[in-house]
Amino acid sequence: MNHRKQSMLARARGAIFSRHAITLLVLVAVLAAATTAMACPTCKDGLAGADASSQAMARGYFYSILFMMAMPFVIIGTFGGAAYYSIRRAREQQAKTDQNRTNEPGNRKENV
Repeated sequence: MNHRKQSMLARARGAIFSRHAITLLVLVAVLAAATTAMACPTCKDGLAGADASSQAMARGYFYSILFMMAMPFVIIGTFGGAAYYSIRRAREQQAKTDQNRTNEPGNRKENV
């Protein structure tokens, strides 16, 4: 190999090494901060408390967060379901109207 190819290969290896080193560094930083990012401060303090009042408050925060996270899905599902049944009902009514029109005496096609 000539000198130019060797230097390109060395740069490529260095770039790969530095990319892996940065990824590893970020991973270590995230794992080191995991205890800090485990919960909101109020929940964390509530769980740290040994009394029943603190535990109940932390449990209340937990369920309120679940409730808030579920609400968009419930609201969208409710409006989506109402729209679906409204459209379905309108189509059934339209089908009945069309069927009644074809069965009227003036609109029947008689076999001659």
